Amino acid sequence: MITVIGSINLDIVATGPSLPRPGETVTGARLARHPGGKGANQALAARRLGAEVRLVGAVGADDMAEEALKLLQAGGVGLSDVQHVNGETTGVALIGVNAKSGENLIIVCPGANAVLRPDDVDGLAITHMMGVLEVPVPALLAAAKQASGFVSLNLAPALPVPDELLAEADLISVNETEAEAYGDRVHRSGALVAVSLGSEGAVLYKDGTEIARAAPPKVLVVDTVGAGDTFTAALTVALIEDQAPQDALAFAVTAGALACTRAGAQPSLPLRRDVDALALKGK
Repeated sequence: MITVIGSINLDIVATGPSLPRPGETVTGARLARHPGGKGANQALAARRLGAEVRLVGAVGADDMAEEALKLLQAGGVGLSDVQHVNGETTGVALIGVNAKSGENLIIVCPGANAVLRPDDVDGLAITHMMGVLEVPVPALLAAAKQASGFVSLNLAPALPVPDELLAEADLISVNETEAEAYGDRVHRSGALVAVSLGSEGAVLYKDGTEIARAAPPKVLVVDTVGAGDTFTAALTVALIEDQAPQDALAFAVTAGALACTRAGAQPSLPLRRDVDALALKGK
């Protein structure tokens, strides 16, 4: 069982011919609403890849909560530890997507995600754990200390984190920008460190030394929302399954690539059979 300590959002997505520069207004976009949040995305991604998963998080006592939880519930993610918080809104992500390149810009309104506390994880039986920085660090640290198995931390977005949290990790995942922000600190933690490189794939390090590198298969990119969460979840699942580092990384970049072929975060998360089929096709 993987326990995900993470955020739950409703993604409001505008897909248009270009992304605005500061002070610029662009028009001609299409509007869509999808369940999202990095914690929720990674929980559902891991579930679709074959893991048993529960999510610990918070939503508002509002009309967006049901919509934000809909695909998680349908996908079989355990939601009994998700709080509905009075006086808070469900988290919202405002996302702009370039229809041509698939690149995106995101503004997050945390809402109820910001109220998660160590008491909310106290007493939970946690074997394997995944955590993201869209919820308060003290809750992540409390859960990581309770975990008896594999601990995966996605240090996104890049924020100040204590060495005490890094020391609990077996896997730290970051993208290129986040890797630059954290520098050598993540490599000194003793964890495996995965750095995702977008269309170039990903690199896996141990103690600052590269131990694996993988390039993704070529796919038709619709949008990249959810690709990073899929990568992190897939790598975590593969390492928990005791796949070798190179095999695990190849599995993860293949899953991340598949997530780029459909619109939205959670609607694009791939099934295990589809990842295995694409990986087999590439051999």
